[in-house]
Amino acid sequence: MPLRRRAALVAAAATTLTALTAPIALADTTAPAATTAAAPSRGDLYGTADPTYDGVWRQSYAEIAVARSGYLAGGPATAWLLAQQCPDGGWPSYRKDTAKACDPKTEDTNATGIAIQALTLVQGPGSADAVSRAVRWLHSVQNADGGWSYNPGGPSDPDSTAVVIGALGRDASLARNAKGKSAYDALLGFQFGCDARPADRGAFGYPGTDGKLTPNAKATADAIHFLAAGHLAGYAYPSPSTPAVPPEPADCTGNPKAYGALDPNAAASAAAGWLLAQLRAGGGHLTAVTPGATTKTPDFGTTADAVIALNALGRQGDTKATSTWLGANSAAWSKGNPAALAQLTLAGSDRYAPAGADALPQLIALGPAPTKRPTGAISQADEKKDGSSGGTVWIIVGVVLVASAGVGLLISGRKRRQS
Repeated sequence: MPLRRRAALVAAAATTLTALTAPIALADTTAPAATTAAAPSRGDLYGTADPTYDGVWRQSYAEIAVARSGYLAGGPATAWLLAQQCPDGGWPSYRKDTAKACDPKTEDTNATGIAIQALTLVQGPGSADAVSRAVRWLHSVQNADGGWSYNPGGPSDPDSTAVVIGALGRDASLARNAKGKSAYDALLGFQFGCDARPADRGAFGYPGTDGKLTPNAKATADAIHFLAAGHLAGYAYPSPSTPAVPPEPADCTGNPKAYGALDPNAAASAAAGWLLAQLRAGGGHLTAVTPGATTKTPDFGTTADAVIALNALGRQGDTKATSTWLGANSAAWSKGNPAALAQLTLAGSDRYAPAGADALPQLIALGPAPTKRPTGAISQADEKKDGSSGGTVWIIVGVVLVASAGVGLLISGRKRRQS
């Protein structure tokens, strides 16, 4: 993931399309600007490009990818991330001067959600306190419908809600607020069901300026990915020799409201079916028309997100051809871009990359030097055992939820609609 992608204003957000920052519903098809060799490394931040719109996202995503690949992120990287947090617990896309007070209008749920995921995975001094404050902030800006917007002040959207679900985890995401709504309820409300045409069923949509949903590959990949990251769906990365058995599909013939009653695994499986159909239609990868263009081009970012999401459901056999395509074709797109390289690393495309084009070594070279983790790569199962995504964090979340239910939840939203 932008990943998914950081600015609150549309004009600023358009700039980020070439940088692959936080998760968005728009396609990410253009190659980022090459990093100049003369740009000095900061020693604490991944990458040398302007971090204004994606600093926290790319730092967090890079740390997640490094940790999952068998390394311990360098201390300066985590220290940089912690310093970016505002006193109230939220993160903005980037704080240029951490000595100055935060502007609450700059804080966003995507940066906060992904930072939580990174810190609970890599841990380290100060991480637990930072996560607990971030969890409280997320609940304080949760919408009445159970979801989240990018910045407080707007309606819920599927990408932001999915990222937060990935951060909060199963128990908090299924718990109901004072209005009787859960985060999962909000996310499921963006999924196309029996009243949609058969080809659209299972997809997650992103609302346009008119509020109408349109099936969207990015929103669908994010929903799958972060349902799995939050342990609501997925099969803990099963062995390819023991593929996962998808849940039974929704039966619209017998129940016209079948999709609205799906549990998280079944909803993710239905979304996976739609996403795989889009990959097949694109010849093994996703395509899109970027703003200002008239013809479709390969959508590297969302294709990588799709592989990450589908692999989390145990669908590695279905993504092999796409991973191979990414490994063979994504070098120019990802060069010098920590978030893009993290996506490719998490998608497992390195095994198919030409010699010298592996994403992981490039990613490591762009940030503070990590150390090899003695026990190897971190898996979802490790996260559950270590409590990095399912232990003390969920205790904190449960306490916050009880408190929030007693006083009601603030209605928030997001000014990030990049379309």
